[in-house]
Amino acid sequence: MTVNVDLSTLKRVKNSVIGNPTAKAAYAKDENFILKLVECITNPLPYLESSQGSQDDIRIEAAHVVSSLSYGSTDALKSLLTANAHQAFVYAISNLQPTDQPALKAAFARALKALGSALADVVGPSQMGIHDYPVDLQEDARNALDYLFEVEVLDIYLPHLVDSSQQTVISIAQLLASALRSQPYRAAVSEWLPQAERHKEVKGKRGWEKTDTANPLARQGGWVAKELVSYLNKKDSKLQEAALSALASLAKENPSVASKLAKSVDQPSPLNVILSLCKSRLTDLQVAACLCATSIIRSGIPSYVSAEQPTAKAAAMTVIHSMNNLISSDLDVRTRTKACFVLCHLVSDDKDLCQLAYERGSLNQLADLVKSITPSEPNVQWDEDEPESQACLREAAFTTIASIALFDNDIRCEITDNLRLIPYIQASLTHRHVGVRYSACQCARALSRAVAVLRTNIVDTGLGLAVYRIFLKEDEDKRVTYAASAVVCNLVNDFSPLRSTLLEKGVIPRLVHLLHSGDPGFRLNALWTFKNLLYKSSTEVKRQVMEGLGWHELSCLLMDSDLSVQEQAFHVVRHLADGEEGIEMVFVEMGEQVLLGSLSIALESENENVVCQVSTLVLSRKALLNAFFRRLSACWAT
Repeated sequence: MTVNVDLSTLKRVKNSVIGNPTAKAAYAKDENFILKLVECITNPLPYLESSQGSQDDIRIEAAHVVSSLSYGSTDALKSLLTANAHQAFVYAISNLQPTDQPALKAAFARALKALGSALADVVGPSQMGIHDYPVDLQEDARNALDYLFEVEVLDIYLPHLVDSSQQTVISIAQLLASALRSQPYRAAVSEWLPQAERHKEVKGKRGWEKTDTANPLARQGGWVAKELVSYLNKKDSKLQEAALSALASLAKENPSVASKLAKSVDQPSPLNVILSLCKSRLTDLQVAACLCATSIIRSGIPSYVSAEQPTAKAAAMTVIHSMNNLISSDLDVRTRTKACFVLCHLVSDDKDLCQLAYERGSLNQLADLVKSITPSEPNVQWDEDEPESQACLREAAFTTIASIALFDNDIRCEITDNLRLIPYIQASLTHRHVGVRYSACQCARALSRAVAVLRTNIVDTGLGLAVYRIFLKEDEDKRVTYAASAVVCNLVNDFSPLRSTLLEKGVIPRLVHLLHSGDPGFRLNALWTFKNLLYKSSTEVKRQVMEGLGWHELSCLLMDSDLSVQEQAFHVVRHLADGEEGIEMVFVEMGEQVLLGSLSIALESENENVVCQVSTLVLSRKALLNAFFRRLSACWAT
């Protein structure tokens, strides 16, 4: 397909690709059209001959087409990267003049935002849920995203955060909200200053300190945050939402920015303003405010708490209350999905916040949501016609439930005994949507950490074996297999009734396969599972495990370059050497010289966990300790 580019063609293409994946795919394959489309941005003159409009009209429509093509089509994104569309828009923005019409600036900013967001989705990590993107595109996407956060490029588009065009400001803020997903990018933006202010800083520090005293955000690392905060009290909800979303991404895992947002100087802190917006009647604004507050809370609200400044717990309670209301509402699926993930981000890997969410009723709201969209006894094709958006909502709910249940046995028992969610979790293990299977495995992992649940519900309902079947599948998505491997790691513990069953069903060959996969996560989980499998095991089981794993392989793992693998390998040896018979087996099969040599080297490791594991192994095994000292004595004698 070859398309002649002029103004009417661009308008027609723009209308045809909106919400039309087939049309996007067709245009994405036309490399000549994509090249001409990008050329329209920087040099529209050749395309004016047959057009009725001006150069700006051509450029605006071309920018709109690029924006539409960037969303949802990896083929289109690949073609746009080949044509260097991201560089073309940066160049075009750098040449904007004060006299240029606002519509042109807004179109360029919107297209750059669309490209940056699409690149960040490919590079990751995902902001909400898990997604699939072609591996062959990731390197080019990462290089392009790196380019957008070079200081020289930031100098071009970040000043437009104070542009006279409000739509331009919104697009730049949305670009930051979508693209700031790694610490180097956050650091680049949080440390950025306009060139004029950088020159002022060079002149001397005294005046700079005065600026810092007047406004804690107006210091190095605070210009972007300061400008975004200034929009929080505006009347335009879209501008507020974009500013909140950008601040959420900037403050995430960024204590220096988060602490400034939480600090108040002679006026309410930005966090106070953000928490007030968490109660907004506009749901998109409410979700954005809660996400922003979550980033500040999780980055660490500093200790200088005054009567005007909320504590972390008070701020978290505001977010939890707002998200509970949205999760239990009859609002659209997209809003409730976002609410689940915001709550998940808030409580993830934090025992106290998990407990707080549980006490505030979050688990009940999530359970009701899951039950309302998931059959407890599904037929074979129950998920075939389900909308993608509803599957994403189920993924979000299960992911949040797994996060809340990660630490506390009472919460896990509440899920199994009172809320009775196991049938819904089990039904979701075979769902066609990868995210649903993955999040269901995460729930099973959280539940399997409780001894009482593992001994009863997980065995009686068949959930344990259902996860194990997922674990055995060779063609399963790697992320799902990884989550299932974490469950199996718990299922083979000494108190699990399923340990002997899984041994009979071939868990050892599967673990060996994962150990040899080359994937760091799989290797670590496989070793962790072997460690659990060997704990308080019989000599017969030890021999069975080592027939599959191999003594030579184990000795190599003791010297592995991955220190986490080393730590677990020594833990495996520790469980093998439990008892006189086990110690004798280790010495005979591994060889005294190899074993003691590995222990000697590991004791000099810079990694505290490795040293701790080796020390515990040696000190807790008398025969090992004696042999170790004999070796030392021999070394000293020579």
